[in-house]
Amino acid sequence: MGRLGARGWHRESTDAGLNRMDTHEVVPRVASANREIAAAAPRIFELIADPAQQPRWDGNDNLAGADNGQRVRALGDVFIMKLTRGGVRENHVVDFDEGRRISWRSAEPGQAPPGHIWLWELEPIDSSHTLVTHTYDWTELHDEGRLPRARATTADRLRASLERLAALAEQP
Repeated sequence: MGRLGARGWHRESTDAGLNRMDTHEVVPRVASANREIAAAAPRIFELIADPAQQPRWDGNDNLAGADNGQRVRALGDVFIMKLTRGGVRENHVVDFDEGRRISWRSAEPGQAPPGHIWLWELEPIDSSHTLVTHTYDWTELHDEGRLPRARATTADRLRASLERLAALAEQP
């Protein structure tokens, strides 16, 4: 589970990160993957913080596009994404540290976010290498209609986004 603090979204390590489907099966409600990318953190962060770039690296193949000029610059920003299935999402930035960390909660336009969060953390290794961690946390998601898609967002899907992001960031 997590909480929204003065500096933004903070993950907490508890059993709340698990969803008991029945007495025998436990489904994790936090998926995470990381990868070293051979690029500087600012270059990678620019691809993540600019919604118009996100469909280029989305490993869920869920994002169709975003209008230019929505580059995230601060906690509390909201950016709009068009989905491949025709929907639109408002993304509310709940944590932001330029070049290092960004997270947002997606919601239908005009609605409160239903309780899931997308988090990106960048840790510079040196001037041309960065450890990038991508996390999807749905510990607070209680909308029954969204649960199947949340369960399908696994570490493999997050790794696919990291691979695509690396391919873009590592281009000369």
